[in-house]
Amino acid sequence: MKELHVLSLGAGVQSTTMLLMACHGEITPKPDLVIFSDTGWEPRNVYRHLEWLKAEVKKFGVEIITVTNGNIREDIFNAVNDSTRFASLPFFTLSTVPIYEYEEEDEFDEDQVLMFDDLEFETVDKKAIGYKEQKGMVRRQCTREYKIHGVQQGVRRHLGYEKGQRVKELVHMWKGISTDEIQRMDMSRDRWIEFRYPLIEQDMSRQACLDWMEAKGYPAPPKSSCIGCPFHNDAMWLDMKTNDPESWNDAVLVDNVIKQLPRFKGKAFLHRSCKPLAEVDFNENQMLIDNFVNECSGSCGV
Repeated sequence: MKELHVLSLGAGVQSTTMLLMACHGEITPKPDLVIFSDTGWEPRNVYRHLEWLKAEVKKFGVEIITVTNGNIREDIFNAVNDSTRFASLPFFTLSTVPIYEYEEEDEFDEDQVLMFDDLEFETVDKKAIGYKEQKGMVRRQCTREYKIHGVQQGVRRHLGYEKGQRVKELVHMWKGISTDEIQRMDMSRDRWIEFRYPLIEQDMSRQACLDWMEAKGYPAPPKSSCIGCPFHNDAMWLDMKTNDPESWNDAVLVDNVIKQLPRFKGKAFLHRSCKPLAEVDFNENQMLIDNFVNECSGSCGV
C-alpha cells in the first residue's frame, strides 16, 4: 500500500515549528504534502505569517497548498439573511426557559425533560409557573467542516480521487499538538487516515517550540484561530482589542449579527459571559500586567 505523509498546517506556533523542523531534517520523513485550510476569517497577521512561511519552506523544496471549504464569516451572514445552513461555531447562548411546578406526589424524573438540538425543550405533563434565563453552548461544527474536511479534500484532489471514490493510500496526517495539550490527541475516524503527532514524539511543549524558533532565528508565529472564535479567553480578546482593532471591530460586528440567527432559541454570543462583546469588561489594567500568559487552547486541532 502506498503511504503519504501530510502535514495539516494551522500556521500557528506548533504547526509552524513542526513544519520547519521537518525542513531541517529534525523530523522525518519530510512531508509529501503540506495543506493550510483557510476558513476565510483569520487575522491579517496569520495570513502575513503564512506568506512568509511559504517562501521559507520553498528554500527546502516544500510547497504549502492553501485550500478552502467555505468562508465562515460569509456563511454566518448568509445564514442570517437567507436562513441558509452553516456549520455552527460553539456560540454561547442565553435563552428564556420555563420553571415548572411539580405535583407533590411526583418525584422529578429527568426523562420528562428532553433536550433537542441546541436549546429546544419538550416537557411532559408539567405546568410552567415562571421563567428564567439559562446559558448554553451550541454544538461545534466549524472545525470539521472548514478545517478537517478542507484538508481531506485537498488530499483527495492531490491523489486524483473524485467525490465518493475510496482512497486506497494510507495517509499519515501530521497534527501540531504539543505536550501541554496532550488531551487533544485522538484517533482518526477515517480508515485511510492515521494521525501522527511529531511534537509529542519529540517531547516538545509550546514553549519548546518557541525556543526552537528563536534558536533558529525565526520570528515567533502568531496565534492562529478565527477572529471570532468563541474559545478565545479574555487575554486573547483583550490582545485583539488592543493590538488589532480591525479584527476587534469585525468580531464586534459579527457578535451583533449572530443574535439574528433564526436556528437558535434565545440569543447567541461570542463571549462566554453572554454579554455583547463590546460591553464585556476584560479587567484591562490587570490583563495588561499579566502580559497575556493565557492563550487559545487551539481547539481546532490543526
